[in-house]
Amino acid sequence: MCPPKTQPAPPGHLLLVRHGQIAANIDRRWHGTTDEDLTELGREQARRVADQLTRMRANTVAVYTSPAKRARATAAVIVQALGVPLVLEPRLAEYGIGVLENESYDDLLQRHRFFAQAAADLGWAPAGGESLGGVGVRVIAAWRAIAGAHPGNAVVVVSHGAAIAAGLAALLHDDPREWPRYHVRNGSVTDLEVEPLPRMVAFDVVDHPE
Repeated sequence: MCPPKTQPAPPGHLLLVRHGQIAANIDRRWHGTTDEDLTELGREQARRVADQLTRMRANTVAVYTSPAKRARATAAVIVQALGVPLVLEPRLAEYGIGVLENESYDDLLQRHRFFAQAAADLGWAPAGGESLGGVGVRVIAAWRAIAGAHPGNAVVVVSHGAAIAAGLAALLHDDPREWPRYHVRNGSVTDLEVEPLPRMVAFDVVDHPE
């Protein structure tokens, strides 16, 4: 008699959440390692995304978060709504750009040529900061570890705009330079299957007015 075939575990889902709004988002300034609290709108976005997540996946088993205050504040609201454990994961941190922190996006684009240099050389990093290639590698490593720890279940992963974009570009295209394709809004959810093959089920879903 042939032994019964082992059925593969159903794919797990990472529910990637970008934290709620901070003042730097309004001012269009880059805050990677720079930390600050949510605005009042950001706190409302956290409440709305928590409500949204309670409806999206019944099998959610944990919330992982970047250590940044803005991410932890968003994650805390989600944890309260879902009643699941909270886990800090440093590899979910935002793309840190060292001496260029707190610069405006316009100055990063034109005066510092940050985006052009990051795309031209995936190993280039501003002084005290990270490279685009390095961010993609660490974010994917975090996602794979989280998915591997919870096969067949959904896990909320609270992170940051550039980190999510670089991770998606590296995972789905094997090229973090594709990150402009994956701009996610504050308080949005992106539903991602990491294994067995990467697949994006839903992208940048929001349940709150702009």
